[in-house]
Amino acid sequence: MCTVIPHWLDKQADLSPNDIAVELKDGTTITFSRLAENSREKARKLVAANVTKGDHVAILSGNSIEMMETIHACSYLGAVVVLLNMRLTAYEMKQQMQDANVTLLIIETEKKELTECRQITFEQLEDLEADREMQLIEEINLDKVFTMMYTSGTSGFPKAVQHTYGNHWWSATSSSLNFGQHHDDKWLVPLPLFHVSGLSTMLKGIIYGMPIYLLEKFDVEEVHDAIMHKQVTMASVVTVMLQRLVNYLGDASYPEAFRCMLLGGGPAPETLLQQTKEKQIPVFQSYGMTETASQIVTLSPKDALRKIGSAGKPLFPAQLTIRGKQAGEVGEILVKGPMVTTGYFNRPEANEQTFSNGWLATGDVGYLDEEGFLYVVDRRSDLIISGGENVYPSEIENVLLQMEEIFEAGVTGKKDSEWGEVPVAFVVADDNLTTDAMFSFLRDRLAQYKQPKEIYITDELPRNAANKLVRHALKKLF
Repeated sequence: MCTVIPHWLDKQADLSPNDIAVELKDGTTITFSRLAENSREKARKLVAANVTKGDHVAILSGNSIEMMETIHACSYLGAVVVLLNMRLTAYEMKQQMQDANVTLLIIETEKKELTECRQITFEQLEDLEADREMQLIEEINLDKVFTMMYTSGTSGFPKAVQHTYGNHWWSATSSSLNFGQHHDDKWLVPLPLFHVSGLSTMLKGIIYGMPIYLLEKFDVEEVHDAIMHKQVTMASVVTVMLQRLVNYLGDASYPEAFRCMLLGGGPAPETLLQQTKEKQIPVFQSYGMTETASQIVTLSPKDALRKIGSAGKPLFPAQLTIRGKQAGEVGEILVKGPMVTTGYFNRPEANEQTFSNGWLATGDVGYLDEEGFLYVVDRRSDLIISGGENVYPSEIENVLLQMEEIFEAGVTGKKDSEWGEVPVAFVVADDNLTTDAMFSFLRDRLAQYKQPKEIYITDELPRNAANKLVRHALKKLF
């Protein structure tokens, strides 16, 4: 039996028409009623662009009110939003749009290198004549897919994670049950809306009736100013951002009203946690992934130093277990709950391997202590977390092996004081191949954050008895 609710933006526009929904750094604001009105108008213009129910519509944009309105506009038509990472190369974007069966690309500015897909800019969309006869969706079916975003997965081949309206609803609800809601809350979003963290916060704002303070991108001065002077009470960051904020704060203190720094993208170093404690910064560490529509496990500040290295406990009503293990024993992390994706788009084999009786096999390794706190030992085995971005070695290896001169390739992570980790590559290659040629080849095929910071040419790569690459042994070659 499906669950149907009033369209959440219409509902919030009715409940809080004149309350601020979005605030920008230049002082621009938009109310819930205006946001709903603009989004419905964009939906009618999308009809003129031949968008119909069930279509997959890609959006390629930095953080902006126009992007938010376009996402909501698609929901009024029952179209599925495919969010593209702006940091990807044109080659990667083409692959994802083809895989996702995208029928229209909505973009900030025209990209000639993406002409294989029908595209329209925000400005061109505004120039279209709105279809006044189209009956827009007034109710949301929580079982229907609303958004899709790509994650590389351990295979290195990108997969589109499908998020239903219900996934987003329960992600917001579970977060609210954990943090509570204050009448003066304002959530800062310095992370991109095409990432699950940014998108989930955008939707929290609609569901809670809470203003979000939207930045185009992370800038330490702008985030600091927002917390100090713009009445921001909550912010979502990754470790590298928190480190820069702590350094920038110096001997000063954040206002008492600031009550949550939600930290994702891997565990924080103990030294950083000690600094945040001294500066009385309320850091909530968390564990989550695209497949869980953002955080699914969170550690409160009161336990941060008592449980150094822990990600916390599952949010209500999520469940977590370590496959076949008792307390203290290391094994694969399994999670379950209404915020967990229903599956990957058009990937039946991956779905069969990853999901069983509602449980998601994360591929991450960890253990639960006697109190039920989760400790993540290894993020998806070979996963590199660089500045909060997930980098999968196999994806980089697959691109390197497209060069005829490269016979073998192996990638691992190397600790970095600024980014946490950076990818480093080892290759067995033709004697005439230079590292400059490899860097040049990768530059057009991989996002900058995925590109190896160092490439070494070696005679052989470490392999086991089954001739499989042993990536952790690559670290010995540094």
